[in-house]
Amino acid sequence: MTLQKIYRTYEQMCLDKLKEIGRSSVAEWSMAMGYSSSNALIKVIKRIQKTMPEKLKIHNNRKPRLYEAVLEI
Repeated sequence: MTLQKIYRTYEQMCLDKLKEIGRSSVAEWSMAMGYSSSNALIKVIKRIQKTMPEKLKIHNNRKPRLYEAVLEI
């Protein structure tokens, strides 16, 4: 029996962490990822919105925005 490696992108790892912590702001999400600055995930969030918008739900249109990972069925 062989083990098959599953390659994940950094965006997928960030979404997995967001699933763990639940609905949160950018500051909370970036602290959970190990960053000290809340601006560290801004580019990653924009890439997620562009490439896989169905996996990220954004609450509030203005700041403070809350982000939530959509569970796959």
